[in-house]
Amino acid sequence: MTIPWRLPFAFCVATVASAQAPPSGAVLVYFGTYTAATSRGVYVSRLDAASGALSAPRLAAATTDPSFLAVHPTGAFLYAVNEVETYGDRPAGSVTAFSVDRATGLLQALNQQSSGGAGPAHLSVDRAGRHVLVANYGGGSSVVLPIGADGRLAPASAFVQHAGSSVNKKRQNGPHAHWIGVDPSDRHAYVADLGLDRIVAYRFDPNAGSLTSDPAASVLLEPGSGPRHLAIDEAGRYAYVVNELTCTVTVLGRDAARGSLRALQTISTLPAGRPLQPGDSAAGIQVHPSGRFLYASNRGHDSVSAFAIDRPTGRLTFLQNASTLGRTPRGFGISPDGRHLLVANQASNSVVVFRIDPERGSLAPTGHAIDVDSPACVTFVR
Repeated sequence: MTIPWRLPFAFCVATVASAQAPPSGAVLVYFGTYTAATSRGVYVSRLDAASGALSAPRLAAATTDPSFLAVHPTGAFLYAVNEVETYGDRPAGSVTAFSVDRATGLLQALNQQSSGGAGPAHLSVDRAGRHVLVANYGGGSSVVLPIGADGRLAPASAFVQHAGSSVNKKRQNGPHAHWIGVDPSDRHAYVADLGLDRIVAYRFDPNAGSLTSDPAASVLLEPGSGPRHLAIDEAGRYAYVVNELTCTVTVLGRDAARGSLRALQTISTLPAGRPLQPGDSAAGIQVHPSGRFLYASNRGHDSVSAFAIDRPTGRLTFLQNASTLGRTPRGFGISPDGRHLLVANQASNSVVVFRIDPERGSLAPTGHAIDVDSPACVTFVR
């Protein structure tokens, strides 16, 4: 796709031809992007659940730098960070709320709120669908935005500013909140702070939308590792953090009642014997819906690593390192049925589809791919 011009940020929906009736078994897939070049916002496609084929992407909504997306549990709303440095003449980014038209896949902008800090890089919706939690990478802070019955966002109900630094003076000279999410109980929230080498724990009140610091439940990781994203298994017993700066995954044991974390294992995301090289950095991480496998993406090496999860202990065994058939795999998504993994190759402007072996967890190219400008995130509407 080549679009030779760029719209300024606006609350608008792309004008496109009416969609044909979606094929049976097709799933809506949304792609968050960076809009510095030719991308104009959030794009949408449909994944054929049987073959892994993707329909041609269309602009679902124009918005600036929607680098990460999150879908409401009902599937009726979608939320996007706008990863910018200023909002309303203040050092902050923003979050935009959209309603989802399931028939066409188009998004209608509802409203927008300040993220409370510069450069928001991640957001998630709590289990009850009542709040959006946002991690501000540039501002090193976390915020909670209440969700109204109509999907619109209210001003922040909680804001927490992180403080500190770590050993990598180029990347860790201050706090950089890179991921935020809640546990299965909706009572504990965690922030992966790349700048602090720490998973910061909070007690989360799903009624008030408040965050209360819980230092005893937090965990400090290896200095210089740079925790980026976290994935928690559905039982809430284990959490897995991908470390951007060292291309590793750390397995964390979790006390489900207390919410406390402790490190159990750290394993490389790169092939055995391959040393870390300049330009290498890990990015995304997800647990397979079956709970049996874990996947992590590697930029520089341009691959996705597959691991087997030992369910009783949570420990990982390296299975495979698969080329993403593109450059700079920033984010990826696993289809709701667990059959396909879609990789967003940011630097080569492509989304590539892989088939997941249900027994072994290994990845194989399907031969299906589409062009999306500067893709950074992949998410599904069931």
